[in-house]
Amino acid sequence: MNTAAFPASAQPLYRQLAAAYRGAIEDGTLRPGDRMPSVRMLMQRHTVSLSTALQLCRHLEDEGWLEARPRSGYFVRRRLRASLPGVVEPAQDQAPDPAAFVGIHATVSAVIAQGQRYPAALNLGGATAAPEHYPTEALKNAVLRCLRQSPTLLTTPGSPNGNPEFRKVIARRALDAGIRVTADEVIVTHGGIEAVNLALRAVANPGDTVAVESPTFFGLLQVLESLGMRALEIPTSPSSGISLEALELAIATYGNIKAVVVVPNLQNPLGAIMPDGRKAALAALCERNGIAVIEDDPYRDMHCRATPPKALKAWDRSGNIIYCASLNKTLAPGMRLGWMAAGRWQARVAMLKFAQSRHNEEWSQIAAAGFMATSAYDRHLQRLREHLREQRERIADTVAASFPPGTRLSLPDGGAMLWVELPGGLPSRRLFEHALEAGIRIAPGSMFSNSQRFDHFIRIGCGYPYSPELDAALRRLGVLTARLLDGAGH
Repeated sequence: MNTAAFPASAQPLYRQLAAAYRGAIEDGTLRPGDRMPSVRMLMQRHTVSLSTALQLCRHLEDEGWLEARPRSGYFVRRRLRASLPGVVEPAQDQAPDPAAFVGIHATVSAVIAQGQRYPAALNLGGATAAPEHYPTEALKNAVLRCLRQSPTLLTTPGSPNGNPEFRKVIARRALDAGIRVTADEVIVTHGGIEAVNLALRAVANPGDTVAVESPTFFGLLQVLESLGMRALEIPTSPSSGISLEALELAIATYGNIKAVVVVPNLQNPLGAIMPDGRKAALAALCERNGIAVIEDDPYRDMHCRATPPKALKAWDRSGNIIYCASLNKTLAPGMRLGWMAAGRWQARVAMLKFAQSRHNEEWSQIAAAGFMATSAYDRHLQRLREHLREQRERIADTVAASFPPGTRLSLPDGGAMLWVELPGGLPSRRLFEHALEAGIRIAPGSMFSNSQRFDHFIRIGCGYPYSPELDAALRRLGVLTARLLDGAGH
């Protein structure tokens, strides 16, 4: 290809070039997985500036033809064999429904208990990667090494707020998310759920109202209910995250919201990443109204963008954002290592942590710190992102090819889950029950909201390598969906 071959056009040059490369992809000259010419090569080949070459690639990325892989360049993206529209965007101009205050614990408990009665079922509802995607051998060696060097770790009380070396590594790594904290500001927790629990107890009391995304992780709804707090659900978009317009309306309508809990990066279950502008606006809105923000950020390092998304905490100007994170999804689910930076509630959170669970065991922190301080951790994250990207796309392909017309899904820019909208308003709980009988476990949408708004959605996990067994299960799930839709499965 060269620019001389292009017809004259009033369009900008980068769009003309993008159209030519789009045609090359459509006619098979460039195939899914092929590497796009580098930016430097595009500049030389077409005698264009760096800005034009970058605009070309970013335009094709925005259109879904290319994907950027960190330190590798742009690649032709795999396209769904059958086109599926994205899930429907929520209404953003209505005050929350009072039904949002109804408890959910019984619903979630019933679903979990029912699933446990089928221990052999293939689990398609999880949000964690397969064990083989984590650096098992490296972590094992790190644990053995730290116990050989400090054998009294198992018989000596740990450090308050966490191991100093681990906290230093966490503080350095936090810079990647745009967060500036000192090691002394890092509080180590038993996973991310303890961090969120502590944050809620620090800023609110039983009976208080806490705004949450809708849909949201069912574990958060359980925690709020167990603390006697009221969850106020705010519509959340699969493309842009929590609705600022709806949140502002809720603040004006209720006037007593104590905190907002958000997952700005790869939200569970939607997979949404909030644009930077909306993150900044959310931080400012809550600060202006005296509402604490609790940021839960366990998935950010599972993104597949060329530029890593920033944490909401990067826009914190007054200590109004409590940042909570964990290594459960990205490094070691079995270690249950989380951490938090509590801003202006730092002293209160530290005392609540002491009262609730004391210190964490140190051997796991030392082992994790030794691994995370090296480039091996970055290589692990890059491999994890690539595995998950391939698995998400293959599962999305199969859902598109196997589920009945009317099915919708939005393919996120990372993470280990897909949020699928079932056609015809099909109740997900009914599909969940029939799927269990067929040896398949899914996460019904009714678990992710106190209301019934998401009863016709399911969450499908993408953490495990694609296999003939997984392929057969997805196709069987598509058949079950179609059968239930036409009434044959009643």
